[in-house]
Amino acid sequence: MERRVFLIATEESGDRLGANLMKVLRQRLGDAVRFEGVGGRAMAREGLESLFPIEELSIIGLAAVVKDLPKILGLIKETAIAVVEAAPDILVIIDSPDFTHRVARRVRAKDPKLPIVNYVSPSVWAWRPGRARAMLKYVDHVLALLPFEPEAYRRLRGPPCSYVGHPLTEQLSTLRPNAEEAARRAQSPPVLLVLPGSRRSEIRHHMAVFGQAVARLQEQGTAFELVLPTMPHLQEAVVDAVRGWPVQPQVVIGEQEKRAKFRIAHAALAKSGTVTLELALAGVPMVTAYRTGSVEAWILRRAIKVNSVILANLVIGENVVPEFLQEDCTPEKLAAALRDVLGDSELRRKQLEAFGKIDGIMSTGNQPPSVRAADIVLATMWQARRGS
Repeated sequence: MERRVFLIATEESGDRLGANLMKVLRQRLGDAVRFEGVGGRAMAREGLESLFPIEELSIIGLAAVVKDLPKILGLIKETAIAVVEAAPDILVIIDSPDFTHRVARRVRAKDPKLPIVNYVSPSVWAWRPGRARAMLKYVDHVLALLPFEPEAYRRLRGPPCSYVGHPLTEQLSTLRPNAEEAARRAQSPPVLLVLPGSRRSEIRHHMAVFGQAVARLQEQGTAFELVLPTMPHLQEAVVDAVRGWPVQPQVVIGEQEKRAKFRIAHAALAKSGTVTLELALAGVPMVTAYRTGSVEAWILRRAIKVNSVILANLVIGENVVPEFLQEDCTPEKLAAALRDVLGDSELRRKQLEAFGKIDGIMSTGNQPPSVRAADIVLATMWQARRGS
């Protein structure tokens, strides 16, 4: 009997997770599985014909969301109707909770028996913790990328949650140096990475202050080789922004080039986000920062419930990575912290010691995350069929 799996992923990272999940489900079910839903290029390569291009939802910032709200609500309604009409054996929503959870709630109201799995937990442990309990009404199982998330769901009385592993744990060979690269990492001048973000709004908020920070660092007599990795869609904006920097970085384009520089980097200045976990896994000490618009900052200050916004700190369980947010994100403070992580300081030694524990903390044994995720999706589907 054919099994029908409906998947919804609206961002590039979710698209990659969805594609890997589809591969494993096809290995398990063979030709007896059919995929439908919303996804990007990676999921299309696995045979998914998306309801609409996910680029239609690449909206950043409150003003943009308000402007495009009728379009977003229309796509939510369209997607929910498509799920119900498809009558799949299971619905898998992947990340993008502002979109996917609204779809899931509509689907659950129309078809209460359809099992729903949420791949990538929303940050209930950081802000809006009430979402965990609300999810009980429309999510049957949460697949977590971070090892501390299942305990958060138990504490917040949310749906069952299982740690399946972060996809970065399958990419360690691209993050860690070979002997030649390790030798360059230890040589002078040290390679300093600048990572201002992967969104245009982040480039706008971070480039000037990051440029001023590295200029101060050089003025104070610290030697370094500056490298700025970015992605093709941001290349023009980044190149324009660095023209006014007193210290000119080497701009490298694309994920492969970025990882190559991670393997020789001695330290980094990075905006907060998943990149801090990448750097920790690569063994690169860092200073982190984040700036956003005043309205977003006001909202986040009142909503965030954790004592660090740095993913590496949260996974390690210790605030070893310094973070400079909003008004604390100044050239003077960033330059002072960068001097420490570039030199043989206590801060650098403490970070390297903590990063050495991260493999054990994030371990999933011998099973890749996509395999663990597929096993839970299938178990949830079979359980629902037995109960129907």
